Amino acid sequence: MTAGNSGANTPEDDDPFGYLYEDGQAAGAQPPRQGGYGYPGPAAPQPGVPRTSYNQVRTVGERQYGQQVPYQQSYGQPNAQYAAPETYPGGAPAPHVPQQGGHGRAGGSGKGGPNTKGLLIGAVAVVLVVLIGIGAALITGDDKDGKKDEATSSAGPGDEVEESPAPEQSATSEPPAELPKQDAATLKLGGGAITEKTVEGAEGPGGMYIGGFNTVGASATWTANVDEAGEYKLYVRYAIPAKDANATLTVNDKANPSPLGLKNFINSDDPNWEKNWQTTWAPVTLQQGRNTIKLSCETGNQCEAILDWLQIKEP
Repeated sequence: MTAGNSGANTPEDDDPFGYLYEDGQAAGAQPPRQGGYGYPGPAAPQPGVPRTSYNQVRTVGERQYGQQVPYQQSYGQPNAQYAAPETYPGGAPAPHVPQQGGHGRAGGSGKGGPNTKGLLIGAVAVVLVVLIGIGAALITGDDKDGKKDEATSSAGPGDEVEESPAPEQSATSEPPAELPKQDAATLKLGGGAITEKTVEGAEGPGGMYIGGFNTVGASATWTANVDEAGEYKLYVRYAIPAKDANATLTVNDKANPSPLGLKNFINSDDPNWEKNWQTTWAPVTLQQGRNTIKLSCETGNQCEAILDWLQIKEP
């Protein structure tokens, strides 16, 4: 179908968009009825001759875009077939659009599809991070388990706590020797001293003690052994009839300058002997090994007393 002249009107009368070309009239173009706005007027219509159509009618599918067609549009001529600016000489180059595909970035086949190489790299990175985290957890767990085993190795399981065994004494070491203690009734007696058991309260075997001490020359001698030489204390248990007494102390044949006091330390006023058992002590210097210790009633002593036991202690 082609356009023809269907009446006497000129094309500008049929153009509803003629007002868009007023810029041509402002530039000195002829007024309407002699041409379009801004276009030279066409030749006068001839009777029976169809006027030229301003529409370029083509069969569907005939027009092809992208062909190199020179730009020939001018005033009063039909528009040339449209072509993109980049198809004209000197036009802007067409932007390069990278193809998306599985191998397009690396110059591969350019087939469409996801970027499998990038996905594969990301998956490998994730797996590596997970493996590193698992390895660190295992190493930390091993350290904690090792420390836990070390902490509980000596104490057993957490719900069973065993006491640490007592340290065993070395086979070569011997327990410290106890300092000697002796019942007075077993001592070597002299000068009228005798053993008795009339007064109750004595701690010797069968309640025996040394009596008859209230006589000048009466004595009781003890042989004691110590492992080390040094200063010690000699303790004596005795009883008195609620009044002070004393005796002479001789160590290794050397008499102490001061008498051994057998005083009424409990301040008793009951003359019953069994109510007045007391203990006193005096410093002594002993040598390593054997030592002789003698208690005696000498001139000037007040010896009204009975003796129960003697003991050596650390100072």
